[in-house]
Amino acid sequence: MEEKGRARWLRPREKTTMLKGFRDFILRGNVVDLAVAVIIGAAFNAIVNSLVKDVLTQFIAAIVGKPDFSAVVIKLRGTPIYLGNFLNAAISFLIVAAVVYFCIVLPLNTLMAKLKKPEAATAPATKDCPECLSAIPAAAKRCAYCGQPVI
Repeated sequence: MEEKGRARWLRPREKTTMLKGFRDFILRGNVVDLAVAVIIGAAFNAIVNSLVKDVLTQFIAAIVGKPDFSAVVIKLRGTPIYLGNFLNAAISFLIVAAVVYFCIVLPLNTLMAKLKKPEAATAPATKDCPECLSAIPAAAKRCAYCGQPVI
């Protein structure tokens, strides 16, 4: 049952329903927030890489005695192993992790703890029988184990 020149799945009504579902998915808050986070993360990556390459590694290189920290290379059977580049990446990761934790996660958790309403205390579902000390339902008028009336 195809219309002339159109497949069944391309009917206008179904097409608009499919596009509406896609639009609703894209415009959900978490998808937009994730896109913004990726873009800001990419921009922040350049700042952190510059801090590591131009400041921290130069400071460490001054202590160690190498003029360029990424120039630390070990040769194993003629094959170079670039330890300096790995150290640059490790330092960069630690800086990013620290900044994300101390500037985003910790303040957000503190704010959420302040805004969180205290949970209402729920009544216990059971109580103890004063005679035999068995756990019985809170609404019980007699103990199921000893038959003693419970107030």
